[in-house]
Amino acid sequence: MDPERLRRLLAEVAAGSTPVEDALADLSSLPFADLGDVKIDHHRALRCGFAEVVFCEGKEPSQVRDAGRELLERGDVFLGTRADAAHYQAIAQIASDARYFEQPRLIVVDRREERPSAGHVVVASGGTADTPVAEEAAISAEVMGSRVSRLYDVGIAGLHRLLAHQEVLRDARVVIAVAGMEGALPSLVTGMIPAPVIAVPTSVGYGASFSGAAALLAMLSSCASGMAVVNIDNGFGAAAMATRINLIPEREAGSAPGPGAGAGAEREAGRGSAPT
Repeated sequence: MDPERLRRLLAEVAAGSTPVEDALADLSSLPFADLGDVKIDHHRALRCGFAEVVFCEGKEPSQVRDAGRELLERGDVFLGTRADAAHYQAIAQIASDARYFEQPRLIVVDRREERPSAGHVVVASGGTADTPVAEEAAISAEVMGSRVSRLYDVGIAGLHRLLAHQEVLRDARVVIAVAGMEGALPSLVTGMIPAPVIAVPTSVGYGASFSGAAALLAMLSSCASGMAVVNIDNGFGAAAMATRINLIPEREAGSAPGPGAGAGAEREAGRGSAPT
């Protein structure tokens, strides 16, 4: 139950076009639906601005399917993270319009007629090997309602590649900087622009990177002020934080988009496809 849908329902009750009993039935799943070992939080969009997102890793495909069915019966969007082909095939059984983004391991179903694209979030990655995490961040932010620009393979080994995009960076309301190895990119970006930067360490790197621990500690130890850090490979977490920051002006103006936006045009490394 997202804010716009609730607003329409209340307006219909006030106008007499929807009986109170029907409205009560529509609201019966609030605050959550109990499916046994899966409990869907239908109140989350009203509290937090976006419907519950399903973390698929560790769940049986049938559990993901049941969660998706419940979410799509009460809303227009399903976002599943850390999904594999079996999870996608389970969702495709109940949603033929589901899209699978294999590289970032995302499942998206978006049935909204209007797909808001507010503000501006820039996702920058250090190297091509960081793309899966960067795309998890970029697509998730798009689904949650942000306009997203991608700047990939702009790490500090070739500083001129990043400096060529200063205009884009300065236009951002928030930047998600994704990097493995020594994890220096977020510090550099933070020192260049006034917008807040969310740093995402990735598990990319040789042995001494300790599967992302070196990048994580470097980011946490940064001397650049105005930067926050999420967990290793947590592109989705960065997108959720970036979206909340990015949509503040819309909320203050009373024109915030609903519980997210469409995944937008499939471009660059984020093209959706069904696994073979």
